[in-house]
Amino acid sequence: MAYWLYKSEPFKWSWQMQKDAGEAGTEWTGVRNYLARNNMRAMQLGEKGFFYHSNEGLEIVGITEVCALSHPDSTAEGDPRWDCVDIRAVMDMPLPVSLKAVKANPKLANMALVTSMRLSVQPVTEEEWIEVCRMGGLDDPPK
Repeated sequence: MAYWLYKSEPFKWSWQMQKDAGEAGTEWTGVRNYLARNNMRAMQLGEKGFFYHSNEGLEIVGITEVCALSHPDSTAEGDPRWDCVDIRAVMDMPLPVSLKAVKANPKLANMALVTSMRLSVQPVTEEEWIEVCRMGGLDDPPK
C-alpha cells in the first residue's frame, strides 16, 4: 500500500469541491508533468492520499482514496501521453497541517512536499503518512 499527496489551488478545485463530488469521486485531471503522471499510473485502488491546498492556504486539509485506476485524462484532448486517476474524499484532516509545520518537523525533512515542492502528485512514505496524520490530530490514520 502506497500513500500520496495531491496539490490543488483552492480557487480551481478545493477540498470542499472534492467532498461535494461524493462517493463516486472525480478525475484528478490536468496534470502535465511526466513524474506526476507516472505516480498516478503506479496507484492502486484504495490507496490513501493527502489533499493539499497550494498557493492559497498552504496546508493539508483532507484525506482521499483512489477509486479508479489510471486512465486517459479527459481534459487531454486526445493526447495519449496524459493519464489520471479518480479520487474521492475520505475525511477532513481534524487539524489542517501547514507547510510551515511540515518544514519545521525534522521527521519530514525528506518529504517530497519539502524537497519537490512543485510536483503536483507526490509519493508519501508510510512514516511521513503517520507523522502528518499525527500532526493533524489523527492518532489512528486510515490505511
